[in-house]
Amino acid sequence: MKQMPAMANPAMPEIVSRDEWRAARLDLLKREKEITRARDALNAQRRRLPMVRVDKDYVFEGPEGRLSLIDLFAGRRQLIVYHFMFDADGPPPGKSGAPWEEGCPGCSHIADNLPHLSHLHARDTTLVMISLAPLAKIVPFKARMGWTMPWYSSHGSDFNMDFDATVDPARPDAEWNFRPVADLLAEQRIPGEKGELPGISVFLRDGDAVYHTYSAYSRALDGLLNTHNLLDLTPYGRQEPWEDSPAGWPKGEQWWLRHHDRYDDKPQSMSCCAD
Repeated sequence: MKQMPAMANPAMPEIVSRDEWRAARLDLLKREKEITRARDALNAQRRRLPMVRVDKDYVFEGPEGRLSLIDLFAGRRQLIVYHFMFDADGPPPGKSGAPWEEGCPGCSHIADNLPHLSHLHARDTTLVMISLAPLAKIVPFKARMGWTMPWYSSHGSDFNMDFDATVDPARPDAEWNFRPVADLLAEQRIPGEKGELPGISVFLRDGDAVYHTYSAYSRALDGLLNTHNLLDLTPYGRQEPWEDSPAGWPKGEQWWLRHHDRYDDKPQSMSCCAD
């Protein structure tokens, strides 16, 4: 293949012959295969984690009424809970003014990326979203977003706090991402000392007994974001300031995510989700 001349725009990958491209691609493929095998090994280790029995009686509210934690399994053996940031009353973390009237844009992005739940059901697994906001706030926002996944309110229970999706200075042992909230605040890793933060928790049922097997937060939630995974395949990536990209590559603002019906709005100064 005839090599094309270099382009004047520096914010472009180098132009090479097809043979040169193939050699570079095969070199990258070696790294990709290493990561795939490492991820398989990590998943195998995760499957061998011990678990903790959940003895507290949590109560949730859904369209069908009040439910227990075991009810959320819907008869299946495994339950995945996404802790969706949607507070009951106070303003979003790092914000001021009126209380939450809509869910976090970052958590909404994750909800937009969730798969058709039938594929999880085929493996005896249920996925639900849970927020501290009362159901009266959740229902209209869910309808606006056009989502169909189960979404429950934990308003009035300790569920969010017990699984580190709510931080509160009144609870001195509060953690997020398995680190003390005080340390995270000092490092500016979370937007405030009180409020909702994102996370995921996994449970296993054995008859009437429920066990907590796994929780994850922060960048560990990246695997849920197919939008990001697709952008990672492109030359310009996610175009976020922290990314390692060549000089001149386009960069956008850090907090670029919006509700999917709000991309014409002005950029926000800070997301309600921690990075």
